[in-house]
Formats: sequence, C-alpha cells, structure tokens
Amino acid sequence: MKRRWNVSAWAGFGTVLVAFLTYVPVFTRFPITRDFPWANLLLFGAGLAILARGLGRAYREPQLYRGRVFAPVLMGLGVLILVFFCYGVLVASRQLPVSSGAPHVGSPAPDFTLPDQDGRSVSLSALLGHEGGESLQGALLIFYRGYW
Repeated sequence: MKRRWNVSAWAGFGTVLVAFLTYVPVFTRFPITRDFPWANLLLFGAGLAILARGLGRAYREPQLYRGRVFAPVLMGLGVLILVFFCYGVLVASRQLPVSSGAPHVGSPAPDFTLPDQDGRSVSLSALLGHEGGESLQGALLIFYRGYW
C-alpha cells in the first residue's frame, strides 16, 4: 500500500505562516485588528489545530500517512512562530520609550498649527482666543498611538 502525503500537517503549517505574514501588510491597517490581533490569533489557532490533526494522523496511522518525522518538526516550528508573534506584538511593541518632551497631563500644551478639514491652518492659540476675539475655556487634545 502506498502511503499518502499528510496534507493536514502541511496545510496547518501554511495557515500558521499566513497568520504570521499577514499581520503587518493586512491587519495593521484596521484599528480593530491592529490594537489586539484577534484575527491572527484565530488563524494561529486554526493552523495549530490542523497541524495537530496531521500529527495525530502521522502517529495513529503511520502505514497510511507519511510524516512521523516532519509533522512534529512542523508543529514545533508553528508553536515557535506563534510565541515569536505573541512576544513581538503583545510585549515588545508595548515597550515604547518614554518621551521626555511630551506635555504632562494638566500642563499647558505648546502652541501648534495644523490644517483643518478644509485645509486651512488653525493654531491652538487661535482656538483658545489668545490671538484676539473671544476667549474659550480650554481645548481637548487627543493623542492616538500610531504606526508610522
């Protein structure tokens, strides 16, 4: 009897590679998948489940399926890729250096000028009324962490 290729092991490893390689070019574009990579983690889970199925086939039915050597190697590589991904995205990316020049909460912000939705320049001092006109009580500044 000719043994068949263990397609589950290769398909599972391919899914793990897709989960790893699609985070930066695809999933970082959307805040819902960039802030917490749930879509990639689901892909990793599916890939490792398919890999586990292939590993089980290789050891349960070695006369029917190939892969007693490469299935555990692919499973180990898949787990290592998942650990590397989780460390890089969930741990290392959160360890950004502290900005010494950033204003502290409650302190006055330095004056700046940015374009509005129509492309006209608007400064913070103009919004607060320091450049003539009526005086406002304050302005709310919101800073978004970005990947640029």
